[in-house]
Amino acid sequence: MTKTVLIVDDSPSVRQMVRKTLAGAGYQVIEADDGEQALAELDRARPDAILTDQNMPRMDGLSFIRSYRTRPASRGVPIVFLSTETRDDLRQEAKAAGALGWMTKPFDQAQLLTVVKRMVGA
Repeated sequence: MTKTVLIVDDSPSVRQMVRKTLAGAGYQVIEADDGEQALAELDRARPDAILTDQNMPRMDGLSFIRSYRTRPASRGVPIVFLSTETRDDLRQEAKAAGALGWMTKPFDQAQLLTVVKRMVGA
């Protein structure tokens, strides 16, 4: 069974790199360019995992997670930040909001695949 990953990032080049890496490993990928669009996508699909940036227009990553975690469908869906942010206080806020972990950009493709495999239990 193919696992689905939602990528939430306002950078088209980051989304493209993540999409190519994950699709090449057999994952189905859904994309959103900010938290608002991600919430709309989540009305139509339930991913197996979510990768989100923090700094995005309209709705940042923390706000997105907080909003998504109010939905019953969010239970059991792991979320990892993929961001240039490195502040410990922000990482702690992310964990409190419901994020599983944090990866710093730029990322290594092999590391990304390892993290996603752990997230989806594959």
